[in-house]
Amino acid sequence: MSGFGERVRRLATYEGRWLASLVWWVARRRAGVPEGARPLPYAGAQAALMYGLAFVCVVETVGMTVLLRDLPVAHAVLLVVDVYTVLMVLGIQAAAVTWPHVLGADGLLLRDGARSELRIPVELIASVRYELRSGPGNGRSDGHKDGGVRELAVAGQTSVTLELVEPVVAVRLLGRRETVRTVRFHVDDARGAVAAVRAVVGRGEPVTPG
Repeated sequence: MSGFGERVRRLATYEGRWLASLVWWVARRRAGVPEGARPLPYAGAQAALMYGLAFVCVVETVGMTVLLRDLPVAHAVLLVVDVYTVLMVLGIQAAAVTWPHVLGADGLLLRDGARSELRIPVELIASVRYELRSGPGNGRSDGHKDGGVRELAVAGQTSVTLELVEPVVAVRLLGRRETVRTVRFHVDDARGAVAAVRAVVGRGEPVTPG
């Protein structure tokens, strides 16, 4: 498959995931959390922002409906765009809720909503610590041939830092591959997540399902 075709396929998959997440959200279900694994939620930090943005979009839709009431074609086109925008904003939040990070006995599955996943085997985790970071650098990667930094920020912040024994390959939404050796991500209960990861890595204790 060509590079363009692969990107289109990935975007279509992402679109389908956040649309499905709306259904799972209403049904109070989570995606890809097997029995015995522990979900590590991270959506709480961005909830107020996303709900506020959705409210603004709804207000804008109502306002444009009034302004374009005498232009039915323009009103219909803009209404479709506005409804899609509201659904997308809610879908992004729904995906963050229904696609949590997952801690299992074999390692961590880190997620960026429905956009991407990064699986880290337990044997590759050298250390984990609570570290609250915020700023313009969050959400980006600093890649080096020996392994850079991958940041999975929520609302511009990360709260847990993983150092790995050796680099892993992270794949972004459109297929770009990066070699990373440090991973920073956010969890709503960051200190609890750090303790749970340390238990799995250091003592092999069973994961307590959330």
